[in-house]
Amino acid sequence: MNINEPAFPTDSEHQSGPSTWHYPGMTLRDYLAGQAMEGMLADHTVNATPDRIAYLAYRMADAMLVERQKSQCTDVTVPSQAGI
Repeated sequence: MNINEPAFPTDSEHQSGPSTWHYPGMTLRDYLAGQAMEGMLADHTVNATPDRIAYLAYRMADAMLVERQKSQCTDVTVPSQAGI
């Protein structure tokens, strides 16, 4: 699992001219943690410290990256929504 994979990679090979740049941006892990944190903060029933929310957000991001890695390694069948 590459936790440093960029969330929004750029391809500098297809850029030319004086404004050519390459910036990998935030990692996919940081992006996923931010999304998880946003969801937790939107739920006004969550009563946790900022440190706890950050911790939980990164735990969720790590779990998502593990599942992403599994789906890239095998032919995964998406479960039915009815089973959720």
